[in-house]
Amino acid sequence: MTVRLSKQARREQLLEAAVTVVRTRGADGLTLVTLAEAAGVSRPIVYDHFGTRAGLLIELYRRLDERHKTAIERAVREAAPEVDDIARVVSAAYFACVREMPELAAVSAAVKGTPEMEAVQRELLDGYVELMAAALAPYSTLAPGALRLRCVGVLGAAEALAREDGGEAALTALIVGGIQ
Repeated sequence: MTVRLSKQARREQLLEAAVTVVRTRGADGLTLVTLAEAAGVSRPIVYDHFGTRAGLLIELYRRLDERHKTAIERAVREAAPEVDDIARVVSAAYFACVREMPELAAVSAAVKGTPEMEAVQRELLDGYVELMAAALAPYSTLAPGALRLRCVGVLGAAEALAREDGGEAALTALIVGGIQ
């Protein structure tokens, strides 16, 4: 007997199945058809939820990004109220997400260059910048606009450092040095 899920529960199931497909087959292996097969549903159900492969990838990217952002927010809340601790936990949370969610980078790369995805990436980057700037503002004498720009630079550096040995410590140092 098949259990009928609510639309939201079905969407959650499909997005979790999409993460599994990306982990096992890579982002290139994720299509609406492969998702339907992996989730054990008909193709029209998947098309109804996402419309296109780009729509699926964008929703998956948003989901993974939200998990990443939540981990950083939690780390900042639990950190001691000192700049070194804030910088350390932000760096550690960023690198933990890179290690634990490699599919985020794969999904991001799969949809680069589409105007819709670029808008989504910009929106999500702005959210990270605001999160980081709010966490660091009490420890910085920079004007809000200048602090925001430094946070943009640090996040760009974080992406590059994620592939380097010692990147986490370097990111922590950049955060501390960049706001003073």
